[in-house]
Amino acid sequence: MPSAGTAELNAEYLAEPYLSFAGERRHVDPKTGIARFGPASLGTADHPTTIRLGFVGSGQSVESARTWLQHVAEGIAGEMTTSGKPLPDFPGFADDRGFFVSLPDSDRLVETITMHEIAAVKRTRKADPRFTEAVALVDEKVRLLSERDGPPNLIILALPDELLEFTRRVKYHDPEYGLVYRNLRRTLKAQLMRHRIPTQILLRRTVEAKPGARNVDPASRVAWNLFTSLFYKAGGVPWRPVGLRADTCYIGISFHRPLGSTDNTLRTSVAQAFDEHGAGLILRGPDFRWDSSRDGPSPHLDAERADELMRLVLRRYRAETRRDPARVVIHKTSRFWDDERDGFQSALLDITGFDLVAVAPTSEVRLVRAGRYPPLRGTLFSAGDVRYLYTTGYIPALQAYPHGHVPAPLQIADHHGDAAITSIAQEILLLTKMNWNSAGFAGALPVTIRFSRLVGDIMREIPADREPMPQFKFYT
Repeated sequence: MPSAGTAELNAEYLAEPYLSFAGERRHVDPKTGIARFGPASLGTADHPTTIRLGFVGSGQSVESARTWLQHVAEGIAGEMTTSGKPLPDFPGFADDRGFFVSLPDSDRLVETITMHEIAAVKRTRKADPRFTEAVALVDEKVRLLSERDGPPNLIILALPDELLEFTRRVKYHDPEYGLVYRNLRRTLKAQLMRHRIPTQILLRRTVEAKPGARNVDPASRVAWNLFTSLFYKAGGVPWRPVGLRADTCYIGISFHRPLGSTDNTLRTSVAQAFDEHGAGLILRGPDFRWDSSRDGPSPHLDAERADELMRLVLRRYRAETRRDPARVVIHKTSRFWDDERDGFQSALLDITGFDLVAVAPTSEVRLVRAGRYPPLRGTLFSAGDVRYLYTTGYIPALQAYPHGHVPAPLQIADHHGDAAITSIAQEILLLTKMNWNSAGFAGALPVTIRFSRLVGDIMREIPADREPMPQFKFYT
């Protein structure tokens, strides 16, 4: 029996979830699975056999990007790490290896940013109009590519350093919005999605880096992450989850502030929805007022807006799948207030099952393990009535701890619904492996909430009168 003032500790280990690759063959590691079997879409109608890349940049930056991509697509050996273990070899990106996709190189799909155009942007002294001109310049080049006969499937933004050096980040005062902070990457993502072609920024410091260069990842790691993202954005499926319940819709709820500082109480809700195969959608929900000085730092929806947001997601799910989900799982990083929970549940009355789960990183509680390594990824433990899950930690399948910092668990702070907590934790663990924008083994957060800040930062750049593209690939 625990003594007064102490909490009983219980722990169990959840086995590493599997992923599915070509021919439905399985492995726990994305890199190993693709290298051995090929991506999940190989041999199906979803598999792109050719990806046409378009390029926007200066003559030099585009040449460097094209040369690097063609070189790395042949495959490269993994570099040696400081621990003495080699990184995984990158198997290539060609029709006979790796992702089994051809990557033709064509001068026809290049739009050059000239030195005259860069100089014209530089001549604008004020930060606001100069930033706007830089965005408009790139936008025009992407528009031209999108209107070609046989347009590219994906556009590489090989932006020249001469343009980035004075437009990467800006801060200025706007008479309507107040103090405004803007980031070129986020603004371009928001602006360019209207052309309906995904984009990928590729910097010269990445493609021109020498082996061992500081502040640049090893070439094999860059290649794995970049080509996995390109493949996904062009319509391929790198891997699929194994074990998520059929006909379940996984939803992450987050909130963001509008652009500027004049209205500190306005918030916009965002839903990130994923099906059991890992395909994701982004939906902008209703605006609402939240006074953090009065109500606390974490926004919450009232019943009406929670109901409205959930019905929006369900309508989109039906439109995409032609059916209702059998179950809905909602993730957010703060506890569900009673009014908020009632609103979500009212929208789910016709859904067979649901689970509302609050999950967030915490550093207040940690396990200490005997030996050299930290706790195992997949360790689920409880201290009293509170549950914690290690989604980072030592990974037996890799015989390594790849994160380089003391791992902190996720706290499963709140749960209302039908599933057992162990099943909820197993789903979270699997959803940490569903980031198709990278070939990393897993992240700390489930994909439902991992990109919430990134999506919110991009969403605030999209005007209220313009409907954002729902496909997740336009935000990464």
